[in-house]
Amino acid sequence: MNNSSWGPRQAGYWGPADRPPAQGPVPGAAPAGPTYDAHDAQGTRPMPIVPDGPADGGHQDDDRGAARPGGPLFRDGMSQPPQQPSHAPQNPEPMPDAPQPAPAPQKKSAGRDLGAAIGVGVGLGAVIVASLFIVKTVFVGVIAIAVVVGLWELTKRLEERKGIKAPLVPLAVGGVAMVVAGYARGAEGAWVAVALTALAVLVWRMTQPPQDYLKDVTAGVFAAFYVPFLATFVAMMLAADDGPRRVMTFLVLTVVSDTGAYAIGWRFGRHKLAPRISPGKTREGLLGAVAFAMAAGALCMQFLIEGGTWWQGLLLGLAVATSATLGDLGESMIKRDLGIKDMGTLLPGHGGIMDRLDSLLPTAPVVWLLLEVFVGSG
Repeated sequence: MNNSSWGPRQAGYWGPADRPPAQGPVPGAAPAGPTYDAHDAQGTRPMPIVPDGPADGGHQDDDRGAARPGGPLFRDGMSQPPQQPSHAPQNPEPMPDAPQPAPAPQKKSAGRDLGAAIGVGVGLGAVIVASLFIVKTVFVGVIAIAVVVGLWELTKRLEERKGIKAPLVPLAVGGVAMVVAGYARGAEGAWVAVALTALAVLVWRMTQPPQDYLKDVTAGVFAAFYVPFLATFVAMMLAADDGPRRVMTFLVLTVVSDTGAYAIGWRFGRHKLAPRISPGKTREGLLGAVAFAMAAGALCMQFLIEGGTWWQGLLLGLAVATSATLGDLGESMIKRDLGIKDMGTLLPGHGGIMDRLDSLLPTAPVVWLLLEVFVGSG
């Protein structure tokens, strides 16, 4: 199309000969009015020139560049944005996502500060060995301190998470009495101390309002059996003539069992042992605990315990691995019910005292009983 045919429209109006046939009101168009002449056109505002059609020579309505029926060319003196070419797709297909690099494999993590855990473990081991083989009564004090701290952690968490107020004072006094009575008087003394501690819990709680009395004293009696009573069997082992070696066997087998479960489970664990209780424990870890504990048991019974044999050590190791795993799962049940990860923060890398006593406490009566059966009371 030449520029001469576009000239009248540059002035901003349609001439009588150029006006297209009326097709009714066009949405958005200016209201109809009288036709302006060339003189009036001189005072109109110049409009931008609109091209005849698409740059690629697309379809036009006529040879004069008449407007398409899709709407007015201009609105409020501003030009419409140029339309897409007719062959351009309105909704182009999205480009396929670029291939993402595969995520780097994550390295297994132990979940705790191993450096702090090893340091604390070595320090505790040094204190235990020193007190165990130098003066036996000092080790009784170590047991009593561990019992009191464990009771404090347990009762505090019960109150924080469940609102259960188990009386700590009678539990702590009774716990120390159990340990001392077990060392001095054996099983009979321990049972008497347990009964008196339970009675003290019942009476002590009577000084407070009766609301939740049953719940509080039940938790108190449970704590008395769970922590100090089970710990009393360690003191009873210590009372034998070869007591330090019996206690050392008990500690070594429990620690070796936990270590074997951790090492094998972390490296080879695939099948969960009790996912609803402790998701981190695996069947492979249990097998590792059994293998490590049986090997250590055979060595300890052969070389540490007078009158012991290697096959007795195999049975002792199997029993320790079983009781230590059940004890760990038992405390995991308690912590899951309370909604906590650790019982305390006293031991960096380990948690609290109760987090270290979880496998020791239920293992103590098992080792005491089997040693009594295998080699006597000493």
